[in-house]
Amino acid sequence: MSQTNAVDVLILTNGPGELSTWVRPVVAALKSQWSSKLGIRVSVILSPCPHATGREVEVARAIPGVNRVQSAKAFFPFLLWGKTADNWNWFERGIVLFLGGDQFFPVVIGKRLGYPIVIYAEWETRWHSWVDHFVVMNADLTLKAPQTHRHKFTTVGDIMADSQIALNTQPLGLTLDPGTELIGILPGSKRAKLMQGVPLTIAIAQRLREKRPNTQFIIPVAPTLDLETLARYADPKHNPIVKKLGGVGAKLVLPSLPDELPYLETEEGLKLLLWTQFPAYDVLSQCTLCLTTVGANTAELGALAIPMIVLLPTYQLDAMRAWDGIPGALANLPILGGSFARVINWLVLRKKRLFAWPNIWAKEEVVPELVGNLEPEAVAKLALEWLEYPDQRLAIRSRLQAIRGTPGASKKIASVLLEQLQQSNG
Repeated sequence: MSQTNAVDVLILTNGPGELSTWVRPVVAALKSQWSSKLGIRVSVILSPCPHATGREVEVARAIPGVNRVQSAKAFFPFLLWGKTADNWNWFERGIVLFLGGDQFFPVVIGKRLGYPIVIYAEWETRWHSWVDHFVVMNADLTLKAPQTHRHKFTTVGDIMADSQIALNTQPLGLTLDPGTELIGILPGSKRAKLMQGVPLTIAIAQRLREKRPNTQFIIPVAPTLDLETLARYADPKHNPIVKKLGGVGAKLVLPSLPDELPYLETEEGLKLLLWTQFPAYDVLSQCTLCLTTVGANTAELGALAIPMIVLLPTYQLDAMRAWDGIPGALANLPILGGSFARVINWLVLRKKRLFAWPNIWAKEEVVPELVGNLEPEAVAKLALEWLEYPDQRLAIRSRLQAIRGTPGASKKIASVLLEQLQQSNG
C-alpha cells in the first residue's frame, strides 16, 4: 500500500450485535466505494461491553476487509495513553468511525490521532462541539441537536436494513426436500438466555413436529458459542429447566461426512440442524418463521422481514442479568446479584415495555412478544396458526418490510467518511 495514498479507518465498536449488523456492512461498503480512490487499512478496536462473550476478536477478524483487531481488554490503556497492545503504527491520514460503545471514546481517540470523528447514532447524539459529523438513523435526531450543529448531521437510515440483502437460494450445505418448511430457532448466545431458551424452543419444536412432520428446524449458532456448550443446555443433567418443560432433552450428534451438518437430536428422533456459518442471513432468509429470544437477532430478522415469535421466558427471574448500565451492574454483583436481578426483572416486566427491535421501531407490537412462564404447547399453537394460515404470516412480513426502511445506509456512511476525509485535508 502506497504511504501517500494510504488511509487508516479506525472503527470503534463494542458488542457482538454491532459487529455483525453494523461493522460488517459498513466495511463492505468502504472497500467497495473507496477501492478505486484510496488504499485503506481498516482497524477495529473493541471497547468493553456488558453483552460481550469473549469471542468478539475472532468475529471481527473474520469480517472481510478488516485488517487489524484489538480486544476490549486492551482498550483503556489505548484510550488513556494512545498505545495499542501490538504497538500499531498510524498513517498520517485517517478517520475515526464510531459504531457502538460510549460516544466519548471517539472524541478522545480522534483528537489524539488528529483524525476527523464521525459518529453513527440511533437514539441520541453527544459532544456536538467536538465531533466532526454525525450520521444518524432518522431525521428526529437532527431536530433534537443544537441549531448551531445541525449542519454536521446526515440522515442515512438504519444500517441493519442492509442485512436484507441475503441469498434467495438454498445456502450451500443445506439440502431440503420439496415441500419442507424451515423454521429457525435463535435461543441466544449467553448463559442466561440459553438456559431457558434452549429447552423451551426444543420442546416447542417437538410439538410442532407432531402436527407437521415435514417441518425442518435449524439453529444458527452464534459465532461466540461452541456446539458442546450449546448441547449442555439441552441436557437435563446440566440444565434443570429441561425437566420443568416436560423433559424434552437433546444430545449433540456430529456429522460423519464433510457435507453433513451437526444436529441436536431428541429421544423422539427430532433433529435440529446446527448452522455454524456466520453471518446466517442466507439460511435465515429461507425460514418460514423463527422462534427467537430478544436481542440484536430480532433486528436482523426484522431487516430480513422474517416473521418471528419473540420469547422471553421467566422461569428463573434471577437468571436474566443482561441489562445495561446500573441495573446490569447490580444484577451481576456477587452474592446479592441474584436478588437484585429478580427485583429488576420483575419491575421491567411489570412495565410491559416492548423488547423486540421491530416493535421498538414501530412503537407497537408488530411481532408477538410472549413473556412469562411460557408453555411450549401454547407457543406451538400460535406457530401452527401462522403455518396453517399464511395470510397472517405474510401480513407480518409486509409490515416488517415497511418498518425496516430502504437499504443503503452503509453506502451513505462510506460517502460521508470520504467527504470528511477530503475536507480535513483541505
